[in-house]
Amino acid sequence: MNWLGGQKEASAGRSGIVTVLDIGSSKICCIIGRLKPCAESERLPGRTHQVRVIGIGHQKSLGVKSGAIVDLDAAEQAVRLAVDAAERMAGLTVESLIVNVSAGRLKSQVFSSTVNLGGHEAGEGDIRRVLAAGARQAQRAEREVVHSLPVGFSLDAERGVRDPSGMIGDVLGVDMHVLTADAAPLRNLELCVNRAHLSVERMVATPYASGLSALVDDEAEMGAACVDMGGGTTTISIFAEGRFVHAEVLPIGGGHVTMDLARGLSTRREHAERLKVMHGSALPMADDDRDTVTIQPMGQDDGDVMQHVPRAVMNRIVRARVEETLELVRDRLARSGFGNVVGKRVVLTGGASQLGGLPEAARRILARNVRLGRPLGVAGLPEAAKGPAFSTAVGLLIYPQVAAMESRQPQGGFMRFRATGTGGPFGRVGRWIRESF
Repeated sequence: MNWLGGQKEASAGRSGIVTVLDIGSSKICCIIGRLKPCAESERLPGRTHQVRVIGIGHQKSLGVKSGAIVDLDAAEQAVRLAVDAAERMAGLTVESLIVNVSAGRLKSQVFSSTVNLGGHEAGEGDIRRVLAAGARQAQRAEREVVHSLPVGFSLDAERGVRDPSGMIGDVLGVDMHVLTADAAPLRNLELCVNRAHLSVERMVATPYASGLSALVDDEAEMGAACVDMGGGTTTISIFAEGRFVHAEVLPIGGGHVTMDLARGLSTRREHAERLKVMHGSALPMADDDRDTVTIQPMGQDDGDVMQHVPRAVMNRIVRARVEETLELVRDRLARSGFGNVVGKRVVLTGGASQLGGLPEAARRILARNVRLGRPLGVAGLPEAAKGPAFSTAVGLLIYPQVAAMESRQPQGGFMRFRATGTGGPFGRVGRWIRESF
């Protein structure tokens, strides 16, 4: 019987079940999917399995701010409700799941390591040795390792080697992209899930998951940035030659636009959100000065009357925050050292990316080609979950297919991730893919 994340199925002879939990600042979403081997597609050739959604549940997020747990009781309740809805729809019980992480000041670093070959061919054992050496370097960092991925090999003085297997040389080297985070936010995230009587199978960085679901293969191969604009955070992932090479997280998102509107127009947050969705725009519109929007009063007193203000007033507030966010994204891309790798390709995704005029504003500020990215490569999603807001959750479903890229120790298991401080069974994800099919 094959399994993933602790779910068991009587008929799971050829398929596996994967459960994911997207804990965001605006919504908490649980998706249960069935993975089946599939023929290679031209558009997404890296996908070895077809994913079909069999259960989905989502709740308004509670107790989460900028991706971090700030109220354990409230967050636990929202997680329970989301998972319960997905379980009912799928008709099975979840025991453990893959969870996203965007808190903990995620930081990308590159570590290099080498091993001597002595002039013979590079075999699987040599590759395992050099990856393990890179992994050990990463674990010396004071922070917790979330991902440790090889981004390129070198053989003697030749860099850019994709697969050194069978090649002859004296020194084999590897560059490892290591994504680290502060320990406390990760432990609190796991504690929240544990309190709902669930265990964390693996933590996956939000930018990595979003890039996996929103980028087509050509973009990941040639080099592109995926900018996921969520409710409380904006994350940036950079892919090159099909590999995840850099990540950034900004503690700013669509929720900040809503709060600016609520303060600036002196109205309730719920009404400010509705105004943003219905009438908000990141670009000046020709009829902004003529059109008016109705502002509901903050209180219920008879003295409070509804106000009518030009839409231009509202959209000036929206644009100020959007432009600030996009300028920060532009500066982070420039500082990352991967600006040339990205070239002109930027994909916007996440719930906040659906704001009117945002792709056009991003093209102007980032000076790059920008498109709106929706989750790709997963079947069975309900219509309401096919938009950019669900890119992270869908990316978590795709992750097991690329989990084998994570660096391994010589014993053949995965590097022992310290991310949650519990020594959980993280190796099972990739091992399940390798052994089941």
